[in-house]
Amino acid sequence: MDKIKAYQTVIIHRHLRPDPDALGSQIGLAELIKKTYPDKKVYVVGEEVASLAYLGGMDTIPDEAYANALVIVTDTANQPRISDKRYGKGDFLIKIDHHPNEDMYGDIGHVDTAASSCSEIIADLSFSMGEQLPMNDDAARVLYAGIVGDTGRFLYPAATADTLAIASKLMRYDFSASDISQLMNTNSQKIANLSGFVLQNITISDVGVGSIILSREILEKFDADDSDTAPVVPLPGTIEGVLCWGIFVEQPSGKYRCRLRSKGPIINEVAKQHGGGGHPLASGADAKDEAEINEIVLAFEELAIEWQNSH
Repeated sequence: MDKIKAYQTVIIHRHLRPDPDALGSQIGLAELIKKTYPDKKVYVVGEEVASLAYLGGMDTIPDEAYANALVIVTDTANQPRISDKRYGKGDFLIKIDHHPNEDMYGDIGHVDTAASSCSEIIADLSFSMGEQLPMNDDAARVLYAGIVGDTGRFLYPAATADTLAIASKLMRYDFSASDISQLMNTNSQKIANLSGFVLQNITISDVGVGSIILSREILEKFDADDSDTAPVVPLPGTIEGVLCWGIFVEQPSGKYRCRLRSKGPIINEVAKQHGGGGHPLASGADAKDEAEINEIVLAFEELAIEWQNSH
């Protein structure tokens, strides 16, 4: 808090290809600072995502804005994933995150891996600080959205009693939690069509490992791109018998973005072996070709068997 007080300019970053928690924590923190210190210049930067425009937009700022500025990065585990590579141009850098702290960048950091989301961390900081950084309606709305997004509407194990208590406090502010849920639950027709394709075509092994490759050809068929695949990632988890799964999205380069999820086996070590990482049950990785995808699926098979034998 002392650093926020000390700087006249605060610039907040988050990760590439943002989800509701990335934007919720980023914009929510910005709203808290703006309302508490209306004389400060507070900016949020990074690429825009049309499907999440209801959470707020980004600022366009020149390089000169970073001179003598405090830079805060939210919800980003490692430096390569930070959106807008100017994050190092400021005077002081703070990391706020809930992912495993394997890349300890920044001058100082606040990392809580027990939190469901970075939005939960930001909200908890505000409630703990009271009048030093008081909650407000605009911040509460996006922080609530971030928590809902990263907990899968409170479905995932990361949603604890503390998470629900913080969400309850946020709901006391002037915004519609129902509207947020409806916005997050509404997909375009092309996403609905892509979802149907995933559910109809996913391969599920005898031990409960699901996998599907979304090639460039398939994406073009549905007029979709990589950013459109995020809503389909949780779908395999709704299928009976699926224990862990991967959705492998072909990139323009020919490589694959690997979206990996689990309902039991710890999968982030597998992700690390393939240029990625993340949470124990929700990770990401990269694969250079289908052979590497097969390696990931085989590793998941082994994890699934081990997990079933121990439960």
